[in-house]
Formats: sequence, structure tokens, C-alpha cells
Amino acid sequence: MKKLFLVALSAVLLAGCSDSSSSAPLGDPEPGTLRILAGSELADMQPVLDEAEKATGVKVKFTFTGTLEGAESLANGSVDGKYDAVWFSSNRYPAGIPEAAKRLGNQVKIMSSPVVLGLSASSAQRLGWTGKPVGWGEIAAQAGKKAFTYGMTDPSASNSGFSALVGVASALAGAGNAIDARQIAAVTPQLTQFFSAQALSAGSSGWLSDAYTRRATGQDPGQKVDGLINYESVLLSANASGKLPEPLKVIYPSDGVITADYPLTLLASAGDDARSAHQRLADYLRTPDVQKKIMDTTQRRPVVPGVALGSQFARRDLVELPFPATQQAVDALLQAYFDKIRRPSRTLYVLDTSGSMEGDRIDALRTALAGLTGADNSLTGRYRRFRSREEVTMLPFNTGPQAPRTFTVPEQDPAAELARIKAFAEGLKARGGTAIYDSLSQAYRVLEPLAARDPDRFTSIVLMTDGENANGSSLPDFQASFGSLPPAMKGVPVFTVLFGEGSSDELTQVATMTGGKVFDARKVQLPDVFQEIRGYQ
Repeated sequence: MKKLFLVALSAVLLAGCSDSSSSAPLGDPEPGTLRILAGSELADMQPVLDEAEKATGVKVKFTFTGTLEGAESLANGSVDGKYDAVWFSSNRYPAGIPEAAKRLGNQVKIMSSPVVLGLSASSAQRLGWTGKPVGWGEIAAQAGKKAFTYGMTDPSASNSGFSALVGVASALAGAGNAIDARQIAAVTPQLTQFFSAQALSAGSSGWLSDAYTRRATGQDPGQKVDGLINYESVLLSANASGKLPEPLKVIYPSDGVITADYPLTLLASAGDDARSAHQRLADYLRTPDVQKKIMDTTQRRPVVPGVALGSQFARRDLVELPFPATQQAVDALLQAYFDKIRRPSRTLYVLDTSGSMEGDRIDALRTALAGLTGADNSLTGRYRRFRSREEVTMLPFNTGPQAPRTFTVPEQDPAAELARIKAFAEGLKARGGTAIYDSLSQAYRVLEPLAARDPDRFTSIVLMTDGENANGSSLPDFQASFGSLPPAMKGVPVFTVLFGEGSSDELTQVATMTGGKVFDARKVQLPDVFQEIRGYQ
């Protein structure tokens, strides 16, 4: 059991903040080419890598992956022969885990970025946090008073979210050493205060930043938030974009931060040509001129001594907080976060059960939903199941919306309620037509009284369809009615799932209008997509 948990732990933390829209494996190695499995946040390195290819002859072929998915590939050996290197935000954990560590070869740190708090300039000024040291304790106390709100990524899906959770917990414990399970229990009340102010969740750092910008500029109907907990590089990039109505003031907690160091890591199975290419690329990326180019392009800090920090980095020397030293401490921290600390979720699933879903498609839907009840024991499945205190509503539809069914997962002994959700999912049958927009409108009507009774939840809708709308109201009809929704309902995002012959254009419009996101299940297994969506709920 301990060995199994350690592999799962690597899954939580290995792969930075990224979406799991992996491309296909990259085929046989080519001379001078590095096939790298990486977090999608590293897409911003492409201009630097294009210049690197001209200078060194090394071409990088990225395959972008999600946090859990990439780590699972490393731990189970599916990277062997397909990739030459991995490039994630941190290698702290696989280095101590046999299943992953044995596949890691030479590691070269390329850049760094601490996880910090960014607040709108007016919010920082209002709180008196401009030009003075601020610790996590004061930040947590003000969060508990709802003096400000913020967005943060899911710590089970994103390294920035987990780093933030570790950082604030370690600082509040004040132990000086890595936090343990006993100390986590002691600081749980303060952590609950801190996370009560979280008003936006996401599965990736990039989407979180984009969502903040859209809300700040009124492009997204969701609740505006005062700031973000994210990588320093993401916050500085948002400022540099010129899109924000006011800049983010970066708050560096005086009692410490957790920093990502982005090691470009050769796999132990890599061949001689890949080893040579890895060395040439790493050497080039660590030259002073290129370190400055990386800093200017990505807003990440240089790791080579002697390269001066740009003026955008307000703090030079940061206190580095220790990571938990044991798997028991990490387990206790994540369990406390999901079961006690974090605001609970409310999700309504609008599920296509039309006749076109007959056969493999309805089977995939049943499997995807059953997996969220605990039936999926993969690394990703263990961390993406329905959580304690979560409210789940199933709304199947075909020619029209069917009767909704709401389940609430209790904090104690959730097995019976999870079994009821699983039984409901396994009983779904395919028949009839496809009334997408009548059903989506019904979803908002179902949610309204639920949200009124218990407003303190992360609330979202998941819309999954395999076809075109054929019955009832149209997309323009829904767009017109959306404008008349109460403000609280307008702020509920719709995460749309492309499946089968579903209209990419229409589902994208729905996601954009509601502040949601499109997930593509046409080339990825539906259960994997449903698990990825969990990071945004």
C-alpha cells in the first residue's frame, strides 16, 4: 500500500500545471531531435527553442500532457522508447520514488519561478500590503474575513496549486521543518479560513490566468476575483500582456514560498544521440544571453549565477519552504484539503442519451461516470473521483430533458451514496432525439434553487453530447435566454465535451459565453476527459 501511494504521490506533483490534451506519441527517434514529454505551460519556450535549433542543431518535439497523465506514463514505463526526456516544473518527488526515479537520468535546471500571491493593485493598496512585509498568517486572516478573493489551481491537478497548499500550510505551522500530519491537523482551522476566500478554481495555471483576465475585463460573466495564487512568471506575464484593467501587485510572503525549478531531464532509456542532443541543448539554454532571453520571454528567473534579474522581479532573495518529508504528511494534507478545508463543489451533468449514443458511446459514458465514484483505480482515477461534501446532479436528455437526480456525498461514510451514483450511471439507456439547448436551459433552472439554499459552493455544469441539436430550442434561443438569467446563474460556467459528431463551433460558443472551457473527447477516451474536467470544479 505504501509503495502504491508513493507512485500516486508522484502523479500529483510531477508535472507542473498543464492541460491534458496530449498529442500522439512522436514515433522513432531522429538524429538531433529530442522527444520531450512536458507540461503545456512550456509552450511559451518555443521562440527560445527555435533559436536553439539554429544554434545547436537540436530540434525539440514536445508532447504536452496533464499532471497526473504525464506522471503515470513515467511511473508505469510507457515513456520508454517513446520519449528521450521529460520537462516538468519539478523533479522533487520522482527522485525519491523507485518506479519513477529509475527512469530519470541527467537533470539540468533551466529556470525557476516561485508560487506567490498576486492581487490587483487597488486590492493590495486597500489591504495595506504595498511596500511592507506580509506573511501567510496575515493573508489567511484577511482571507477568512473575506477582505479579498482569489483564484488557485486544484492541488491534485496542478503543481502550482499543490505548492501553494504546501507553502501556506508549512508557514502557518511555523515549524521550520517539513510539515507533518499532526501539524496539518493543528492548522486546519486557519487553512479553512484561507481557502474560504477562494472563488475560482482551475486545472491549469494558464487557464486560471486567462479566466482572471476575462473576468477582470468583463468578457466572462463569472464573479470577479481580486487576485491569483500562481507562478510569479504567470502573474508577471499577465501584467506584461497589457490586457488587465489594473496590474497585479505581486505579494511575496515573508515567511516563505515554494519554487519550481524546471529541470530538463534526460530519461535513463535515452540513446547516445539523445544524450548528446540533451547536453548541447542544456548547455545552450544555460548560457548568459539565453538565460536573459528566457527571462524576457517567459518571465521566469535565470538559474545561472551572474545573470542580473530584470526590474519586474520586485524581490530577489526569497525564503524557500520545505516540502513534506513523508507520504503520510502529503496524504493528510490532500485529504484535509478536499474533505474539510476547501469549499465543496456542486456539479450538474447534462448527459446526451440520444439514440446515436447506442453501443460503445453509452458504454463509455457509463464507464466515465462510474469511474468518478471510485471504480477507476488508476493514478488519475484515485484523485479525480467525487469528493466528500460534493453535490452531484445528473440530468440525462434525448428528445427533451429527463428527470434530474441530485446526490450529495457525505463527509462520513460516502460509500453508499457513491454506489447510488454508480447505479444511476450504469442504468443510462440510449434512445430518442437530441435536445441540447432545452436541456441546458433546464440545467440552469434546476441549479437555481439548489444554489439559493447553499450558495457557498463551486458550481459548474458539464455538457456532453455526441451530435447536433435536433429538437427544441436552438443555440440562438439559448443565447437570448441566457441574458435574462439571474446574475448568480450567469456566473455558472459550462464545460462542454466534444464527442462523436458534436458541433465544435456551437459547443465552443457555449463554453466561451458562460466562462467555461471546451474538452475534446474525439481523440481521447471519455473517462480521461471527465477526469480532467474535475480539476476545474
